[in-house]
Amino acid sequence: MPKPRTARSTSIAGLLTATSLVLALSGCATYDVTAPADARADAPPAAAVKEKDARLAADTDGKNGAGKNRAGKDGPARGGGGAGPEVDCRKAKCVALTFDAGPSENTDRLLDILKKEQVHATFFMLGKNHVDKRPAEVKRIDAEGHELANHTWSHQILTEIAPAEAKRELSRLQDAVHRITGKTPRLMRPPQGRTDGEISRISKELGLAQVLWSVTAKDYQTNDSALITKRVLEQTERDGIILLHDIYQGTVPAVPGILKELKKRGYTVVTVSQLLSPAKPEPGMVYRP
Repeated sequence: MPKPRTARSTSIAGLLTATSLVLALSGCATYDVTAPADARADAPPAAAVKEKDARLAADTDGKNGAGKNRAGKDGPARGGGGAGPEVDCRKAKCVALTFDAGPSENTDRLLDILKKEQVHATFFMLGKNHVDKRPAEVKRIDAEGHELANHTWSHQILTEIAPAEAKRELSRLQDAVHRITGKTPRLMRPPQGRTDGEISRISKELGLAQVLWSVTAKDYQTNDSALITKRVLEQTERDGIILLHDIYQGTVPAVPGILKELKKRGYTVVTVSQLLSPAKPEPGMVYRP
């Protein structure tokens, strides 16, 4: 059975991050897990990050900004952690806001709310009947500084299908988002949070880090916006990752109240990549608060 290797101890987390390959121990596939705070603690010094970024910039075409993305394809840089002011979550009391399974008919209303509140979120999008049917919403998500992320093409449970099919579920969404926005997601959320060593290997190959969550309103069970709000606020702690769905009717109406109370409690609401910064999402790694 698959077993996670937790990289929570700062004394070994860097080593685990550096060796986030699929291993076989006692016949069980293993994969690496780390928390946002540990990822930040193990980030390289700022000077090293700047040097790496400079090298990447030197590899791009100065005329049009195109270069090789992490999957080895020609194209613009990958989607990042959203626009807006710089946030240092080593100092600020941060929480990441994420939405799964869209875009949907509710997404434009959600984007209006986020714009009004000056908040950026990470959107783990589905392909079939979502990205492929709503390219305008995908473009708007990107244009307004939110983070583009992958929730597979058709929401199959990746651990229950053949590796080749799991790879297609992820790569097909990658390609669709790239066609629409010119950017390729670097984060993915496995359906139902179910992953293993093989999915980690595939994710690493595709340049995708895996993102789980610590807060769920179970908004797939209810359209009661007040209950959704209550559940989120009861579970939220610093460095948490909130999971909501912009496909359900009760969720978007709950967002203004959630944001208002989180700000009142001193939280800074960020994207997943902002939560991890100055660390960069590590392909194949599982991030779990």
